[in-house]
Amino acid sequence: MSDAVMSDALLARVRKLLAMAEDPACTPGEAEAFTAKAAELIAKYGVDQAMLAVADPAADPVGDRVVTVEPPYARDKSGLLAAVAAPMRCRVVLLERRGQTRSHLFGHRADLERVELLFTSLLVQAAHGIAASPVPPGEHVAAYRRSWMAGYTQAISVRLWAAERSAAAETPGAELVLVDRTGLVERRRDQTYPRLARMRPRRLQGSGMVRGYQAGETAHLGGGEVTRS
Repeated sequence: MSDAVMSDALLARVRKLLAMAEDPACTPGEAEAFTAKAAELIAKYGVDQAMLAVADPAADPVGDRVVTVEPPYARDKSGLLAAVAAPMRCRVVLLERRGQTRSHLFGHRADLERVELLFTSLLVQAAHGIAASPVPPGEHVAAYRRSWMAGYTQAISVRLWAAERSAAAETPGAELVLVDRTGLVERRRDQTYPRLARMRPRRLQGSGMVRGYQAGETAHLGGGEVTRS
């Protein structure tokens, strides 16, 4: 079996795990088990592809793609995308023009695939989680939900960094290879956008952060966000 077929089979398994955990009929215990296995597989896939590309860099080149993030809460969803991208050695530049929010994503091809796969799943989970989280009486709905998304994003970031570091530690020589790959991605981003400004921290007033963080801790899994100046 070729490496490409093996990769396709592995990604298909991850997608199946994510779909099972997204099922509303799935119990919390089952979802947690699916979460752990999916996170392990998607991190291992990224490391495996990185090590294969050492011998043949053309097999996994640096690329980019623009992701349009739909409202509502598009800015918050873009933050989630950046939180998923960073541990997977991708970088995001936020592009906001006339009410449209887009994110320019840079990374190696295998990592871009992982980011888009997981980001799509996490958006579905976030939508379910927000709908199931009641807004406290007297609190503005948008403020509560933005803070919920912030907590959710923070928890996802913590878990993904842990999964990626664990996968890298299990493969001799992987950590140096991954550092080099990240440097190539950042160089491509900086060549495309030589003038970048870091986003200012947002001040959120809602009380949903704790519940959002809790939802992120149990979400099933498969940073350095900047904005164009």
